[in-house]
Amino acid sequence: MVGAPQEGGWLFWRLLACGRRSGGRQRQVLLFLVCVCVWQSGAERLRYSVAEEMERDSFVGNIAEELGVAPSQLSARKARVVSEGKEQLFRLDPSSGVLTVKESLDREEICPQSATCTLYFKIFLENPLQLMRGEVEVRDVNDNSPVFPVKEMVLEIPETTLTGSRFPLENARDRDVGINGLQNYSLEANPHFSVVLGTKKDGEKYVELVLDRQLDREEHRELNLLLTATDGGSPPRSGTARIRIVVLDANDNTPVYDRDIYEVRVDENSPSGQLVVRVLAADPDEGSNGKVRYAFTQTPEETRQLFDLDPETGEIRISGNLDFEEVKSHEMVVKATDGGGLSAHCKVQVEVLDVNDNAPEIAVTSVSASIAEDAPPRSVVALLSVRDRDSGENGRTECWIDGDLPFSLTPTFENYYEVRTTAALDRERRAEYNISVRARDWGRRRLSSREVISVQISDVNDNPPEFSREVYTLWVVENNSPMVRVGSVSARDADAGSNARVTYRVSGEEGEERPCVSVNSASGEVYVVRALDYEEVRALEVSVVAADGGSPSLSAQAVVRVVVRDENDNAPVVLHPSPESRVWWGEVVPRGSPSGYLVGKVVAVDADAGQNAWLSYEVWKATEPGLFRVGLHSGEVRTARAVSERDASRQRLVVLVRDRGQPPRSATATLGIALVDGFSDARWRGGEDEAAEAAAGSESESDSEGPLTLYLIASLACVSALLVATGVAAVVAKVRGARAESLPTFPAAVSESTAGSLPRSYVYDICFAGGSVNSEFRFLRPLLPCFPAGLPPGPGEQRSSVCSQEATNLGEEGDWAAQVRQRVCDEVMALGWGSL
Repeated sequence: MVGAPQEGGWLFWRLLACGRRSGGRQRQVLLFLVCVCVWQSGAERLRYSVAEEMERDSFVGNIAEELGVAPSQLSARKARVVSEGKEQLFRLDPSSGVLTVKESLDREEICPQSATCTLYFKIFLENPLQLMRGEVEVRDVNDNSPVFPVKEMVLEIPETTLTGSRFPLENARDRDVGINGLQNYSLEANPHFSVVLGTKKDGEKYVELVLDRQLDREEHRELNLLLTATDGGSPPRSGTARIRIVVLDANDNTPVYDRDIYEVRVDENSPSGQLVVRVLAADPDEGSNGKVRYAFTQTPEETRQLFDLDPETGEIRISGNLDFEEVKSHEMVVKATDGGGLSAHCKVQVEVLDVNDNAPEIAVTSVSASIAEDAPPRSVVALLSVRDRDSGENGRTECWIDGDLPFSLTPTFENYYEVRTTAALDRERRAEYNISVRARDWGRRRLSSREVISVQISDVNDNPPEFSREVYTLWVVENNSPMVRVGSVSARDADAGSNARVTYRVSGEEGEERPCVSVNSASGEVYVVRALDYEEVRALEVSVVAADGGSPSLSAQAVVRVVVRDENDNAPVVLHPSPESRVWWGEVVPRGSPSGYLVGKVVAVDADAGQNAWLSYEVWKATEPGLFRVGLHSGEVRTARAVSERDASRQRLVVLVRDRGQPPRSATATLGIALVDGFSDARWRGGEDEAAEAAAGSESESDSEGPLTLYLIASLACVSALLVATGVAAVVAKVRGARAESLPTFPAAVSESTAGSLPRSYVYDICFAGGSVNSEFRFLRPLLPCFPAGLPPGPGEQRSSVCSQEATNLGEEGDWAAQVRQRVCDEVMALGWGSL
């Protein structure tokens, strides 16, 4: 009953069962490739055999048992059976794996002109797409008896007919085949005739009546015989027909055809009434014995419905629709009979030529509703078949995909094609493809057809979020309230669904200090958590992470820079003179100093920035209001007029330092100025305490420096005479030039990076005028300030330590003289006269 699948198919199904039990997607892909290899190497079909006329839902075979798989696997993979042709003849129960017939099968209706009747089917499974072929042979049963086309055959035979003459008879037709078909003819017993059985080239049997004994019309004017046709079934079936033989008088000439076989070629779909051929038989007799009439004999009924024979002219014309795909050739026997009853026969063979009248048929067997965008190239999307009912070049087809799409057609076996991907897919570029598959034959008039397959591309999380900017700069005013919103960040994800849902967070590891900036996880709004002080923090930078909702999640980072804007919340701080100083008069001005004489400098800083740190100076209080003035932006204190003898020797000056903030803030600095007549006077007016401090400092320094001090004093004594003798004139000129020089001023504006004006130190040369009783202390030129290591003081810092350096060009003088000069300056500075 069943032909089991061969070794290749058995191996495929065993591997398939193992792949399904393993459940791994990679194993399924591997098994699918093995499946394709088995098919392409010529795997055998499932073969079954059933008898015709079986009842509906009769058992054909058990697919699950034959393939060695559980029925549940067939059901899970949506197994289904598809018959070739328009009508579905079989049914597959996925729950049991049993294959049954849908209706009773009649072999004579399904395969009317075939010795064997084989029905082909295919079994399709999904996930992945797989195909198995099978065939069912419909066995013939003896359910049809031989039937003669006529119940009575009339033969007119002249009495002069020679013995051994043969007369073709109408053949009986048995729709069964093989042993159940027509096997034998028999004639009832008579003294004149017998029958002989012959076989044509195509295997069809025919019967002829043979004259064994010459007829005598005077003895028998007419004979009636019974012809029986018997098949080979068990039990055998039979059919009968009557032969009525009319004995004619002598007619010595029979019709003669110009040829025994007429071979004709006719295109299919030729119009009705078209002439096919004209047969011609001539009879030399005269009268009715020479008049010939034509008729079909030994011609199937189906052929007689397609052709008409004119009995007078012998013209054979088309009366039906010739279809090459149904019948490729027709054979007819034409009998020509004269008026005397003599006849002759000829054969007419009509070959039907194929015409390209059928367009290719595209049948989509299975298609995937969607495919993931990360599917690898060569992934199977759909399975289809292309069939053209024509033959030869008319039936040869080519198939392709319209347009530039990432899909291709791959032939599998026979006329089946797989639609596969050729490149990586990207749902963000295109979410759906309408694949237009075209098929065209190779006929002279080429016919084509088209089928559209829609494929959806499912999303995969392959795109990380993208921020609109790499760096977000946001502003906040210092002293802000906690949790104030300063702006927002935004990121977009090109994916769809949960893969495109973006959440935000501030980057950082667990246990790290919580940053001052937070971000809303859903909206991306940025908040400052606590109040900020511009003087402590000028700007904050945090990394914000945007992560999508895919699995695994993808993320991106952007830098959020929160810049703190300054408020005028800091008053200026005076660095010089020091607010803690108890010296009443720290500045010494010689009497007789002209207007514009530099007295000192007020140094102040403001921890704010920008306009809030721009400082201005003005005289707020003074012992003598018109004696001194202060530079508006530099803080330099200069004489407003020449110092006279009438001015008080002690002057108190209060300077107001004000910033430009809104509202402005201010501070005051108090300067004590001593008006002196000369150097000695200035020293002793400095006070006993200051002299004691200077002496203690000098003694301490002298003890620490050790022998170096002795060397310096000795050197000083040696060169003093030389300096006095040779440099009096030069020193006097230099002193006069220094008095005429305009002293430098601080710039009017202060940059934002420098929070306030910085102090400038001055280094003074000590000059002794020859012949003067009291040496005068002169300011010659300012030198650049020297700060300790670490650059000028920044905002918020109050550095009051200012060091001075000797500005004498060592290249102009000898190293030894320069060292002596420097030492003299250091001694003077140690006494407290040159410090600011």
